Amino acid sequence: MTRRLTRVAVTTARVSHQTRWIFFEIERADGRVGIGEASLDRQEHAVLECAARIAPLLFTLETADPGAFASAVRPMSLENAAAVSAIDMALWDLHAQDKDAPLVSVLGGAQRTFVASYANINRRTRDRSAAGFARSAQDALTAGFDAIKVAPFDEVTPALCARGEGAAAMRSGLERIAAVREVANPSTRLMVDCHWRFDEPTAATMIDAAAEYAVHWIECPLSEGVDDIPALGRLRHRAGGRGIRLAGLEQGVGYESFRPFCEARCYDVMMPDVKYVGGLREMLRCAEAFAQHGIEMSPHNPSGPIAHAASLHVSAAMRSFDMLELQFDESPLFNTLVSGTFPRAHEGKFVLPPSTGLGVRLDHTALAACIDGEPRVFQP
Repeated sequence: MTRRLTRVAVTTARVSHQTRWIFFEIERADGRVGIGEASLDRQEHAVLECAARIAPLLFTLETADPGAFASAVRPMSLENAAAVSAIDMALWDLHAQDKDAPLVSVLGGAQRTFVASYANINRRTRDRSAAGFARSAQDALTAGFDAIKVAPFDEVTPALCARGEGAAAMRSGLERIAAVREVANPSTRLMVDCHWRFDEPTAATMIDAAAEYAVHWIECPLSEGVDDIPALGRLRHRAGGRGIRLAGLEQGVGYESFRPFCEARCYDVMMPDVKYVGGLREMLRCAEAFAQHGIEMSPHNPSGPIAHAASLHVSAAMRSFDMLELQFDESPLFNTLVSGTFPRAHEGKFVLPPSTGLGVRLDHTALAACIDGEPRVFQP
């Protein structure tokens, strides 16, 4: 059979001193290739180990259903979910190519012509002063974005907060927020990512201070275990009273991991990631469930070009959708590692790649120049 799977290749690309992107390519006997992305910050080795365990299961697949693999291999850990999600992306890419259709078409069809996005300026901001953040924000505004996310609290840690020193540590972060707001007009949405650095009392103080700068949402202030739900609910109530949304759960694996937070209504915005949620169907399932709970869907997407292409398609297919993250201008590799008609943002919005499948392919010549370690290849 020409549709028999013959090869899985996993390649890690070095993007910067802190960023690696992990790409999966699934090849069939007819030569057609599907691609996916499993980038997971500082856990590349764990993702590769998971790939080695689960890739052989692909060669026993006896169904044309592209979502069957993700359903059969239930991802539990985050690194396993990354590998499963990347394989699922690649299988959907192959399926859409077979249908001679863009990926969004086989996911139920496009619900919107443009995908609204926001610029995450964190990784491209190497000058971490307030002025450095302001310059990055201005670059994003000049590029046409009307929504910007910053991660300004470099000095804050849970340990400092536990010692009562968090309020002093967050002063530099508040100065960075103020500097960004100074260059952004009042209609520009400004989001603040806290990367789980706070405890509840310090986060409450931070929310009160951030309200001065008309922040659109505050993201991931606390750790996100089920035991944290009551505290998150209190913070959501406090933030809402100041006109601020609370956002989080970018590392959720499967809708069941989101369910307790949905039922408790402790977030205004939830942020599943196509790389971790456990498959594109699971991503769409989350969007439907969030809408029923009155929660906004804003996919997490601070990664490479393959995850971005998949995120664009699935975002267009969602009936309920807010905006998509883009890691703004981290590296020129974002554009040069892929071939095809890769979409660029216009006034903060993307159109979908017009070609079949994901609409983009990996450029292996460009990829060869930044490979980090030997690619892993699995065959029957």
